[in-house]
Amino acid sequence: MAEFAHDTVVPYQKSALSKKEQVATMFDDIAFKYDFLNHFLSGGVDVGWRKKAIRQLSILQPKQILDVATGTADMAIIESALLNTEKITGIDISEGMLEIGRKKIDKLGLSNKIELINGDSETINFADNSFDAVTVAFGVRNFENLEKGLSEIKRVLKPGGKLVVLECTKPKMIVIKQLYNLYMNWITPAIGKLFSKNRNAYSYLNESIKKFPEGKNFTSILNNLGYKNTYCKPLTLGTCSIYCGEK
Repeated sequence: MAEFAHDTVVPYQKSALSKKEQVATMFDDIAFKYDFLNHFLSGGVDVGWRKKAIRQLSILQPKQILDVATGTADMAIIESALLNTEKITGIDISEGMLEIGRKKIDKLGLSNKIELINGDSETINFADNSFDAVTVAFGVRNFENLEKGLSEIKRVLKPGGKLVVLECTKPKMIVIKQLYNLYMNWITPAIGKLFSKNRNAYSYLNESIKKFPEGKNFTSILNNLGYKNTYCKPLTLGTCSIYCGEK
């Protein structure tokens, strides 16, 4: 099966590390400010985006959910509030992010419902047909091999299970696009450097969004990998999108 051609974007251009290693290092470095900057830079809209993505699972009512690239567990925590789940497992390659997520989960008294483990999207350490649903919020563009990661997710989904991806996208309307480019090219990296001392991380955010195969290109990848009933739902003037597919 032919892979979709897309350029590799990495956080540190001069590093000899693989993209996976660079992404883990980057998130370890910004973990202590990640939640604050995430909500600040999106104006708090990211919480609503997550809720809309999770509601794509309302009819399915999954009992076992895998949250890939879970980070500090925001998605998993909201899933536990909105869905009648038995267990949510979050995996991420950044131990720094996971440590903060575990503290949040403990504080909320959700340790019996949500478990966070260090894990890689491209070699998911679970058996075939393990989960009713898999979610990925703002994480697929960080996969070193997009198709391999999506194939692994499909492998661990139960037949009839659903993948929900939430990802940043580029707006198409001219005026909105110009404002968006100004914000992403200049304001976001400057604020990121000011608060986290890591401008690379927020410059990478912009570059990875630019190169990501969004919209129909992404649903085409899902279709080529054997996902069924795929669809895309743009949000907030096209600055974010929900992608879904079933096994």
